[in-house]
Amino acid sequence: MENNIKEILLTEEQIKNRIKELGEELTREYEGKDPVVIGVLKGVVVFYADMIREIKVPCQMDFMWISSYAGTQSTGNMEIKRDVTVDIKDRHVLILEDIFDTGNSLDYTYRHLMFKQPASLKICTLLDKPDRRRPGITLKADYTGFTIPNEFVVGYGLDFNEHYRNLPYVGILKPEAYETK
Repeated sequence: MENNIKEILLTEEQIKNRIKELGEELTREYEGKDPVVIGVLKGVVVFYADMIREIKVPCQMDFMWISSYAGTQSTGNMEIKRDVTVDIKDRHVLILEDIFDTGNSLDYTYRHLMFKQPASLKICTLLDKPDRRRPGITLKADYTGFTIPNEFVVGYGLDFNEHYRNLPYVGILKPEAYETK
């Protein structure tokens, strides 16, 4: 598995340090607000588990599962496979996302949650890949772990065909590992 990694982009230590910093920012932001922290499955699971432990205020946890990927490409067709179960009307809501890529999924998620009338809705993404943003996507992350180049990355929850999620770092996948699949 690791022999398919072209380069380690973010080490485990870099990720842990940045999550600690984000946790401090989010703790200040949500002090006294009892936020609902929504993770967008599946890729967010590792980031979510680490991030939620760094947010030092009471909060409620929930998840959504939205799919738009087939292999390395976003199909652009959004499908809600699991919606939030918490009533977020008049609540402060934080979306945790693993990667802000084309923006299609996150834009769809944001609009879907805004329809539920939260008091506030902010986004925290581990990775931001602005070079892949689709035209017309004006949404911005309120909190970003790392801005990365336009490379296909795996690890730390991110996958290629459900593999590589368990790597403790973010690595660039060699093209030959996914071009023949």
